[in-house]
Formats: sequence, C-alpha cells, structure tokens
Amino acid sequence: MKLAFFGDVVGKPGRQAVLDHLPGVRSDLGLDFVVVNAENAAGGFGLTEKIANEFFDAGADCLTLGDHAWDQREALTYIEREPRLLRPVNYPEAANAPGQGSHLFVLPDGRRVGVIQAQGIVFMKQLLENPFGAVDEALDAMPLGSVADAVIVDMHCEATSEKMAMGHHCDGRASLVVGSHTHVPTADHMILVDGTAYQSDAGMCGDYDSVIGMQKDNSLRRFATQLPGQRYEPALGEGTLCGLFVETDDATGLAKRCEPIRVGGRLSQLLPAL
Repeated sequence: MKLAFFGDVVGKPGRQAVLDHLPGVRSDLGLDFVVVNAENAAGGFGLTEKIANEFFDAGADCLTLGDHAWDQREALTYIEREPRLLRPVNYPEAANAPGQGSHLFVLPDGRRVGVIQAQGIVFMKQLLENPFGAVDEALDAMPLGSVADAVIVDMHCEATSEKMAMGHHCDGRASLVVGSHTHVPTADHMILVDGTAYQSDAGMCGDYDSVIGMQKDNSLRRFATQLPGQRYEPALGEGTLCGLFVETDDATGLAKRCEPIRVGGRLSQLLPAL
C-alpha cells in the first residue's frame, strides 16, 4: 500500500499548496491513502468545514488536528458529523471532547487503514493525558496485519524526544509514526528495527520564508524585544507541499520504503521515484 502524510497546513499558502499539488502527487505516486494535518489551515489557527471539504475534494482521506483543534468554534460541531476528521486521542475522559481520536477507514477495495492522532505533553500548553496509554488502546483495537492493513500515527507534540519515544513504542505495531506541530521537516526519515516508518516532523505545508509559517517581522520583533506584538499572521509567499511517502508490505502492513515529499515553494524537490 502507498501512503502519504502531509504536515501542518498553515494559512492560505499552505491551503493553496495542498489544492494545487495534492491531486497530481496522489496520481503520480499512486497513493492509496492520504492524511493531512490541517489544524492551522484557517488563517493559521484551526480548521473550518469549508476548508476541510476542499482538502477532501483535493485527495485527502483523513484530516488530523492538534492543540489548535478548537480555534475555530465550528470545529466543535463539525467533528461530530465528520468521521474523517480526528482530534487528539488522549483527551481526558472527563473533558467529554467531541469527535474521536482514531478511526479505521475502509477503502473501496476493502483494505483497511487505521489512523490515530495523539498529542504530546512535554512543553505543550494543553496538558492532556499520557499519550502512550491512549495510543496503546487504539492500536489494540485495530491490530496491524489482522484488523488493519496499515496504521498511521500522527504524534503532535513539541519535544523531539517524545516523538522518537512514540516511534519506538509503536515499532512493529504501526506502518508509520510521524511527528507534526513543529513545522520544520526533519532529516531523520527511516524504517525502525521492527518495520515502522518514522520521521520526527513531516514539516509544514506553507510559506518557508517565515518563522514556522508566520510573518517573520512580528516574530523577530517579539524575540528581539521580549515584548508582545501584533497578532501572528501567516506569511503569504508561495507555499510548499511537505510530507512523507511510505510504501508498505501487503502481507504485514509494515514499511518497506519511506521518502520525503516536497513540492513547490522554497523546499521543492523531485518526487520520490516510482
């Protein structure tokens, strides 16, 4: 099976990169299933139903969120109606969070893809429950190779160490564990010892002439003066579609190949060879 995960979509340049490039990338790579982290798609903060539907129409099969899940209030109700939209799986039970954090998708040909979205707790403003136990429960509900033909885990967190730990924790039980949230693509894409593809951060879909997708002047002023500035606004230059391609073994669901995808903008490169 051929899978792709695309990192945090930031503002209009990120949205445009998805809409312009995802249909062609999906066709050129013969992708069977696509996940897009869309939690910063609406002006850099949250997601709307209109934008989500545009991404689905462009070729996304699943959208994941994160710590900005509810920045757009309509997401609280939209997620209840849309099973293809996932929020962190490790919300406390007492929070009674709307929607779900994992889902088993059935493809038209009958193959099944499980997606789990978890949010880390190290250096994060929102303190959710420990993600490791929540991911274990979700993995147990869709065992790779029996219930699911592929499993993707989006680990949305700040600390690289927490992302790496989740990768090793899921090794052999997931097809892919990939980090999101930090908006910078890492160079550590690999297949772990027991067959799970891993990358610490897939990078953002957005304008890289920026500070993690936001206009750089305001960010520079805040860092230089330590004073509050204007509201953060997405940078508006050409966006890059940035993510990770994974090919799995049909018998086991484990990864046999993974390569970065970067199309358009400042990080553009050749697509993975077929």
